[in-house]
Amino acid sequence: MNEKFEKLINRAEQLLQRIESILPQPLSAPDWNASIAYRYRKRSSGHGSLEPVRHVGAIALADLQEIDGQKEKIQRNTLQFVEGKPANNVLLTGARGTGKSSLIKACLNAYAARGLRLIEVDKADLVDLPDIIDVVAARPEKFMIFCDDLSFEDGEPGYKALKSILDGSVSAASPNVLIYATSNRRHLLPEYMKENLTYTHTEDGEVHPGEVVEEKISLSERFGLWVSFYPFSQDEYLAIVAQWLRSFGVTDEAIAAARQLSLVWALERGSRSGRVAYQFARDYAGQHTTAA
Repeated sequence: MNEKFEKLINRAEQLLQRIESILPQPLSAPDWNASIAYRYRKRSSGHGSLEPVRHVGAIALADLQEIDGQKEKIQRNTLQFVEGKPANNVLLTGARGTGKSSLIKACLNAYAARGLRLIEVDKADLVDLPDIIDVVAARPEKFMIFCDDLSFEDGEPGYKALKSILDGSVSAASPNVLIYATSNRRHLLPEYMKENLTYTHTEDGEVHPGEVVEEKISLSERFGLWVSFYPFSQDEYLAIVAQWLRSFGVTDEAIAAARQLSLVWALERGSRSGRVAYQFARDYAGQHTTAA
């Protein structure tokens, strides 16, 4: 009888262990000495974890050219944050490949020694922002929650979760957390022609957006600092190409010879972005420099 009872107890314990293994677990703190950047990952089991980024890109603020105005705003806001002064959540919007995410990573590298850290969160996992904030709230470091290429479709749960954090709800972000997001859409949600029909007009000529439009604008308005990026002119593109080529050790003579090739490279890709300039510089430098 006792033997049967013990077998039953063992089976029950095994069953409980299996059930516990698939239940959501509280988010645990990572090794904060492992990196200056972390990535929030959610497994198919529903368990989330903060994983250190082993190789953080070494990009510096000085590497980013032709965006001095945007750089000044982001750098100033980030420095205020690091120094414990009032600072804003930031939304960087505009043309692709113009340095939005690179600027955030450069600020991380610039101020990591002063306690700045970055946590990258995919938009699908924004519903877990309160859990992430709880883990870092008591830490002495300052954390940028980084959402890259952020945009939402109607009804996505991450939209309301982010809006709640930015709006200062009961689960608001702690003083050592700011949201830094990049997007190609200024209002983060798709906009449709039919929504223009919801605008109303007053007798004195004022125009007021309808509820649908107001809802789409409301999220981006909750970011305290908006920074817009624009497509580069040909001269700006060439200046960026030259800067990257110099950083790869290409001579001034070879840089001058690369001018026309870099324009063809951009034409083939249909873009004169900073990303395209960097990609050309890597290709050209690989052909015109010798290995160290």
